[in-house]
Amino acid sequence: MKTEFMTAITQLSAERNLPQGVILEALEAALVAVYKKDAMAHDEDISVKIDPNTADIKVYVRKLVVDTVTNPHREISLGDAQKLQQDGAQIGELLEIETAVKNAGRIAAQTAKQVILQRLREAERHAVYDQFVGKEGEIVTGTIQSIQPKRIYVDLGRTEAVLPLTEQVSSEYYRIGKQFKFYLLQIGQGVRGPQIVISRSHPNLIRRLFELEIPEIHSGVVELKAIAREARQRSKVAVSTNQEGVDPIGCCLGPRGIRLQNIINELGGEKIDLIQWNADPKIFISNALSPSQVVSIELNEAENTATVVVPSKQLSLAIGKQGQNARLAARLTGWRIDIKSVSAAEAETARLAKIAVDELEKDELPADISIPSQPEPTQVVEPAQVVSEEIEEVEDITALLARDEFRLSAEAPSVKSEEEPLIRFAEDILPGKAKKKALPKKKSAKSAKGKAKTRGHRKRKISLEDDGQEE
Repeated sequence: MKTEFMTAITQLSAERNLPQGVILEALEAALVAVYKKDAMAHDEDISVKIDPNTADIKVYVRKLVVDTVTNPHREISLGDAQKLQQDGAQIGELLEIETAVKNAGRIAAQTAKQVILQRLREAERHAVYDQFVGKEGEIVTGTIQSIQPKRIYVDLGRTEAVLPLTEQVSSEYYRIGKQFKFYLLQIGQGVRGPQIVISRSHPNLIRRLFELEIPEIHSGVVELKAIAREARQRSKVAVSTNQEGVDPIGCCLGPRGIRLQNIINELGGEKIDLIQWNADPKIFISNALSPSQVVSIELNEAENTATVVVPSKQLSLAIGKQGQNARLAARLTGWRIDIKSVSAAEAETARLAKIAVDELEKDELPADISIPSQPEPTQVVEPAQVVSEEIEEVEDITALLARDEFRLSAEAPSVKSEEEPLIRFAEDILPGKAKKKALPKKKSAKSAKGKAKTRGHRKRKISLEDDGQEE
């Protein structure tokens, strides 16, 4: 009997992963329920004890020692107590009186089974809670068990955890049976056992993976100063060391970059930038904006703002795709970063210098001298207007000359020289050649230009002949 009983206790303890003492307590509670239901009064205070060495089961009834008994199921008189106890009993003492019970029936045995299972489940829940309650912030390995629209249930071995939609990575593919590493975000005690919330998008998941993969970080030689992460897209990790001769970035990379590559594979191909941490904010911000170069940095500690000037060709590289590089750099350093190109910074400097000069000039003017008003804008004259005005002037002068000539001719008539020969053209000399009025024809610009040259040559020739005749 003893051997079979203890063998069953040992086997049940191994299956449930519970100590033997917990199994014995569950059996004792089940026997108490059985004896109350079947063999004894319901209002009696019963306790059962099982000897692990002999496997003997003893049942006790606990009663209070009083002068006058009002409830015989829970109280005992002083005289009866002194008879049962050789050392002598006192009023107010609680006695445990061993009693014999009958064998339980079928219904009592079924009740015992249910009580045992319930007590074992409660013991398992408490054991799981005790196992995980001190491990918040740690990393665990789990298998996808079931998938729902707003949550995923993950099997952690002894219990299951919940992966909410907010802690999932949108670009990751979850399927039943696939294993992942998760970050223990929160552990609580619920009605049905411990409630464990895990995460795949938390930045500290990268910290735990670095500690797991890189021995220098686990031992404290290399320290992770800051982490900025956008899950499954890109992350920036700032590392440093206090030990001389140790390259923190080289330790994180490992031989041929195998250490960092293992972490990237675990995160599904997420890009990770390793940044050298520095106590000087300017150097740290400059490193955080890599791979872009930095020309100058101005810090405003009152507003916690940094104005960074980068080359004009690297402005888009410093900002990153949809501002990702600048956003991660700001999270990593804790500064609000304003990025400008060199040309924009020079234009802003020139504008501020001009404003400062104007204010300085206004301040240097005497109080009794007023600033002259701005001159009226000069009227812009079009070229066509100038040409028309010149033509009107020529016409006026011509008219004046015509009037003067008429007046002079009236006062002194001109005498025509008979010696001056008259020049006649061939059209006037040849008979029968009537002058016909030619219709206007469209002429090309080239032919018109040629005729104009010919006419000018003819006029010049005629003027030369006139000069010859006059001589």
